[in-house]
Amino acid sequence: MATYLGIDIGTSAVKVILMGESGEVLDSQSESYGFDSPHPLWREQNPEIWWTGTRTAMTKIRTRQSYAWSAVSAIGLSGQMHGAVCLDKQNNPVRPAILWNDGRAFKECDTLNRQLPHLGESSGVPAMPGFTAPKLLWLKEFEPEDFSKIHKVILPKDYVRLKLTGELCTDVSDAAGTLWLNEHLRSWDENVLAASGITTAHMPKLIEGNEISGTLTVETALEFGLSIETPVCGGGGDAAIGGIGIGAINEGDAFVSLGTSGQIFVAKERYVANPQKLVHAFAHAIPDRWYQMACLLNGASPLAWFGSICGQSVPNLLEEAELHDTENGSEMFLPYLSGERTPHNNPFATGSFQGVTSTTERHHMTQAILEGIAYSLRDCLNALSEDGLPFQELGAIGGGARSRYWLQMIADVLEVPINQYVGGETGPALGAARLAMISVQGGRLEEVCTTPAVSEAFQPKADRQAYHREKYQIFTDYYRRLEPTMGAREKD
Repeated sequence: MATYLGIDIGTSAVKVILMGESGEVLDSQSESYGFDSPHPLWREQNPEIWWTGTRTAMTKIRTRQSYAWSAVSAIGLSGQMHGAVCLDKQNNPVRPAILWNDGRAFKECDTLNRQLPHLGESSGVPAMPGFTAPKLLWLKEFEPEDFSKIHKVILPKDYVRLKLTGELCTDVSDAAGTLWLNEHLRSWDENVLAASGITTAHMPKLIEGNEISGTLTVETALEFGLSIETPVCGGGGDAAIGGIGIGAINEGDAFVSLGTSGQIFVAKERYVANPQKLVHAFAHAIPDRWYQMACLLNGASPLAWFGSICGQSVPNLLEEAELHDTENGSEMFLPYLSGERTPHNNPFATGSFQGVTSTTERHHMTQAILEGIAYSLRDCLNALSEDGLPFQELGAIGGGARSRYWLQMIADVLEVPINQYVGGETGPALGAARLAMISVQGGRLEEVCTTPAVSEAFQPKADRQAYHREKYQIFTDYYRRLEPTMGAREKD
């Protein structure tokens, strides 16, 4: 028997799964953590919390699954993209990591886009504040002492790799989210690096996601009771690895991700950039594959936010909203709690309720939040569909994919069938374990990266489409009218 570990370094938690040789999930463990926001637009994490969470999760699975654990043959990694993890010469973090939903580097984006007018074509998308490159420019300008200490810049999952193996390495799918990768050539772009104030010497080794990056150090092998010969593969950014987890590897394979952020992802067999629509065109986590993605900074997270201030769990909010679902409510929600990427590229975008009256109840507001995120996904679909719909149906992954009520709503809004998968909430962690298997077993990708069984298929309901079309127009009108008022202080 052989088993495989998949580790996903998320924004709010690390998730570790133990996968059997037939691809079944034998066990899983999540460990939660938060992030810091010391100033408006800032989002930071201490890299050590990722490693602490990983160690705790691995230890708990080892305790529960001692026999299967002893058969671990390889480890795969996935993680939140775009984070700037700056290391000194001793491989210690110079400062807290700047995350994907951090918006401070908006002026630096303007600088990069002016200096490199073809950036969107080569790097897959124009510079946006959440990406890694403008963050380095910001550090150079506002924290020059820390900037001078930088020896290497790596990504969040690669900090855990460093702890596991001692190797400084990343894969092309995670590197894609830095802006420093030439997406077509799948190699570091010296011109974009230079514009960011650094060179290839600051970059980790670059490999494909199914290649082996190293083996466990003696210390980590002893701690976790594994062989020092246990390989750790390249892995990938969470978007691409989510695709591996549900078999989205061939042209037109597509899914919607409902995690902290949200995405509509479409696999491509060639590199096709569309920077004008702010569609991300990135290298996939397997060789000779790419993908297009429209990205929301606000996926299921606004619902969690609302639950926290109401003192209610997300499942309770969903159950209540489904019970009282209505087409008569006037409530509307703009879900931009962390700015927004596609289609606005606006770090100053803010969330707001509209149409609230004295008769508004909690379930009305929950329904408005769910609809608002669904309408943002409609914005994403429009950006991807400039030349026609590039897929026939969507899979669903992430924590939000557990909700039948929400998936039906999204199918109605997008007017596209959506499939809920068995185990779809495991997402990137499963994809990481699959890549670990491929890295040591080889074989055809299609034989490992299969699509999970469909637990339920949601067909768009014709009687709800007219309602959502009308409300979507109101949603876009609200944003257009409110956009000039957003972030007035921060812009100054």
